[in-house]
Amino acid sequence: VLQGYAAEMDNPLMAHLISPELQNKKDILFGNMEEIYHFHNRIFLRELETYVEYPELVGRCFLDQMEDFQIYEKYCQNKPRSESLWRQFSDSVFFQECQRKLDHKLSLDSYLLKPVQRITKYQLLLKEMLKYSKNCEGAEDLQEALTSILGILKAVNDSMHQIAITGYDGNLNELGKLLMQGSFNVWTDHKKGHTKVKDLARFKPMQRHLFLHEKAVLFCKKREENGEGYEKAPSYSYKHSLNMAAVGITENVKGDTKKFEIWYNAREEVYIIQAPTPEVKATWVNEIRKVLT
Repeated sequence: VLQGYAAEMDNPLMAHLISPELQNKKDILFGNMEEIYHFHNRIFLRELETYVEYPELVGRCFLDQMEDFQIYEKYCQNKPRSESLWRQFSDSVFFQECQRKLDHKLSLDSYLLKPVQRITKYQLLLKEMLKYSKNCEGAEDLQEALTSILGILKAVNDSMHQIAITGYDGNLNELGKLLMQGSFNVWTDHKKGHTKVKDLARFKPMQRHLFLHEKAVLFCKKREENGEGYEKAPSYSYKHSLNMAAVGITENVKGDTKKFEIWYNAREEVYIIQAPTPEVKATWVNEIRKVLT
């Protein structure tokens, strides 16, 4: 892909086949694939090869390079931009010519999906290895490597949702790390509101997608998109946010093990939040408690 497509975009002999709108868009189309390639070629593959005789110790190899695996997050975040560009130009003569020269049966987009598939495949491979490595040296490292890869996958997944937030004025990066995201039923009970609002609030919940950052929790409304691939990914229109510095939490709401309360400014605003399961509630309550303490 890097030689047969990316490099060809800079090849003067191919320039006449590239439409002007596609020029200078190489970084959008390929993201940081080159960075991923070099990491594997120069570092990770060589490391792996040193463990050929000791497969049970391969967990160490992952742990030593765990920081470098973050490059996948960058790739996945760029993926929606890459896909929408590909859809505009997929029938371009330039791409057809590159594919013909490479004698590829599949078009470029199938290959652009590879890094996304690769990072998800690692956790499956590590799980398999763990299954056969009970009580042997290196089992702990394998477990830790699996946990770390799952952490990266969660970060990738969360960031894919985060880049779909629309209508937020500020800079999301200033809110600190994104810790959790998910969909909930939300009822509001505001002291300042009219009594009407309070009565209504009791009955009909709002569907809200919450993003918990270190410094704020964002309430968004999910909009499903129709389309293919990443286009099916929903977008989230921003409604409001609460600064974590002024947030309090009530862990149990009587009558429902899936509900908890987030309140603001000494209960001036109260949000009753219903998770899909008691387990999801527990995870969120724990994360929020960590932020508050």
